[in-house]
Amino acid sequence: MVNLSRITLRGVAAVGALAGFAALALPNAQAAQTSSTTTSASTQAADTKPIEIGTGLVAGPPPAGDGLTTKSSLTNVVRYNKLYKTGAIPTSKCKELNVSLRTFAGVVAYENNLYKCLYGSWALPLKQAGAAYKVAPKLVVHNSSAVNSPCGVVTGGTAFFCGVGNGYIYVPAYVIINYWKQSPTMARAYATFTLSHEYGHHVQWLTGILNASWERQRAFSTYAAQLEESRRRELQASCLGGAVDGANKRNYPFSGGFMTQYNWVISNSGDQPGGVRDHGSIKNHAFWVTAGFNARHSYTVAGNCNTFNASSAYVA
Repeated sequence: MVNLSRITLRGVAAVGALAGFAALALPNAQAAQTSSTTTSASTQAADTKPIEIGTGLVAGPPPAGDGLTTKSSLTNVVRYNKLYKTGAIPTSKCKELNVSLRTFAGVVAYENNLYKCLYGSWALPLKQAGAAYKVAPKLVVHNSSAVNSPCGVVTGGTAFFCGVGNGYIYVPAYVIINYWKQSPTMARAYATFTLSHEYGHHVQWLTGILNASWERQRAFSTYAAQLEESRRRELQASCLGGAVDGANKRNYPFSGGFMTQYNWVISNSGDQPGGVRDHGSIKNHAFWVTAGFNARHSYTVAGNCNTFNASSAYVA
């Protein structure tokens, strides 16, 4: 697997608590894209390294909704958010775009198509949560080894969400292209889950969870507590990604070889051996994505992703 580098941040007050924080490496999708200098990324055998996941950063408050959430405490925002009481995520009825991911243009087209699916599915739950449900993040698909975002400089070929303005999602196309060279089906599954994860950070941001979690993290006095808070935040984004994917499983190709590769991706994503423990173990990552994906059969979907009320063992 691609051995993706860790995120580095410079000059971002909102993220300053843990500079050098781990990056998530999942692709994402959105409406606008920009091209930059192509950067190569070395690849390894698809079964030698676990996958890293993208991350969610903040540099400003979310757009105001009609009745966002409880503001009495940061804990109430993350544990008792209105998002957890919303109904099941509706299917977008979107189809996967049949395009090769061996080129930059192909990745742009694939991710933009998927982005529209995610925007359509999340609109109702966000509206029910009192969030600014019409706000869409800007997608930046790039081929650069270093991205100068409003949340700081991010390096190492990682996808990430930046919470400022209407939000931004950054996607390194070359990572997906390199996966395509190894396995086209795996590249499709990786691109799909990555985008869903990053959009999960956008959902967290619009509902106030992302900002509140970062504030909680900075307030904790020990590094261990700060890392656990990060894991709760990142595992929730993956769970929300699984939930929206599960809502669309009858229209998107979540079966056969694609589903096999999707399960491989979610079961090999998480903290790297010997690395910073800020995104959750591979085992717990698979647990939370599966919890979200299968929640389509329950009354609440996002409610199955309340990692902030889970015991420490489930967010280790």
